[in-house]
Amino acid sequence: MIGATAMQRAARCSLVLAAALLLGGCSDWAQGVAETARRVAHPSPPLPTPAQVLARPYFQLQVDQGRQSAVLVLGNVDGDREAWYSHDGVILFLRHGLLVKTFGLAQANLDATALPAGSPFLDGLQKLGAPITSARQVDLSPGYRYGVGMVSELVPGPLESVQILGQARQLRRIDEHLRAPALHWHADNRYWIDPADGLVWKTRQTLPTGTTLTLTMLRPYRESTP
Repeated sequence: MIGATAMQRAARCSLVLAAALLLGGCSDWAQGVAETARRVAHPSPPLPTPAQVLARPYFQLQVDQGRQSAVLVLGNVDGDREAWYSHDGVILFLRHGLLVKTFGLAQANLDATALPAGSPFLDGLQKLGAPITSARQVDLSPGYRYGVGMVSELVPGPLESVQILGQARQLRRIDEHLRAPALHWHADNRYWIDPADGLVWKTRQTLPTGTTLTLTMLRPYRESTP
């Protein structure tokens, strides 16, 4: 567990990053994101050690895409949406472990995700006791595809032992069967959650843009942490 002092220091560093981004003009926004994130989030090896994570006073998220791997830092928290920044200007936005927006991906991006009231992601995946079907809408670019309907079937699975930074965590696996009828597209996503509070420690998600990302929380942000 991370002590309150370390967590507070990480929060302050994340806020410094966010403040630096806000100081730039709109026309320099993307350049400012890349330059600021580059100073605080250098490329990391695919499997960082606990010592390497603890040596950097930031909330950290490992992202794997094929053979490429990077460690992102938390740059901003807006309500329940977290913005994670890479060293080269890519930003991933998460809500309760769900990728809801991307910025700077090479080929295509997820511009927005609308979750309705009662979404299992908003209520807490740890509360799932049986399969449930829900809906959400996404905006995609390029192509000006707005309000694309997605049908999600979430199926709670067993507890599994997941190794993160050399520590075995007993996490509940949640399988998601996701489809977008208008795009003739479907994918299978997976989430490994803390059965107590629903924190998504690890997830593998395929976006309608075709990009598959595996996200692993190395040092997660918990709003309730003092």
